[in-house]
Amino acid sequence: MLSSSALPRAVISRSALTASAAAAVAAGGRIADLRRDAWGHGVLTVGQAARVAGIAHVLVDSQSEAEALALEGIDAVVDEEPDIDSTLLYGLPDADGVLASRPILRLAGRVLSTKRLKPGDAVSYGYTHRASEHTVVALVTGGYAQGIVRALGNNAHVEVDGVERPIIGRVAMDVCVVDLQGHEAAVGSEVTYFGGVGPAAPALARWSAVTGLTVAELVAVTGSHAQREWEA
Repeated sequence: MLSSSALPRAVISRSALTASAAAAVAAGGRIADLRRDAWGHGVLTVGQAARVAGIAHVLVDSQSEAEALALEGIDAVVDEEPDIDSTLLYGLPDADGVLASRPILRLAGRVLSTKRLKPGDAVSYGYTHRASEHTVVALVTGGYAQGIVRALGNNAHVEVDGVERPIIGRVAMDVCVVDLQGHEAAVGSEVTYFGGVGPAAPALARWSAVTGLTVAELVAVTGSHAQREWEA
């Protein structure tokens, strides 16, 4: 079992959540979809924001969950249809990578180590990637056990120091390898998979195109398997 320090972090922005909940209310509707632990964002946190924003009801998975939320003053239902735009509420991209609101969840890993490669050197299982030139790669926390789907290897990017860098080789169970493309990154440096305000903000659109999974499925799985934290 991984220690918490080895898990990627699902960082929830309270300010983004407040803004997106208000925008969702303004766009119309009365019932917000908070099933699957609010799509991996945390049902209580999102439920509280929904209540403050004036969302009338939230849809959850079970009656016991609805009863627990009722103790917090949140009106939850289990047998209604949601009519509030979830992509707006959670700040998720459309198929073209367009965001209607700022993402409220940022999935972040960290650099465990770096290594220099020379042309022809291969990385990860099966050697599906070989360096074409001298470069530096980083071993980063986060793998398919945390919802970073194996198909993303050689097909997606992460954000390191504000710049997109490619995931190379096969994604392993708990880690993946990122090509720093000749640049350096300190051990412990943060790596953003998706979300935030930088170039990785709409990355789930690319993930969806590569994997065939919906943005909702991807964010729910990764958000539920990461170590959850909150920021202003």
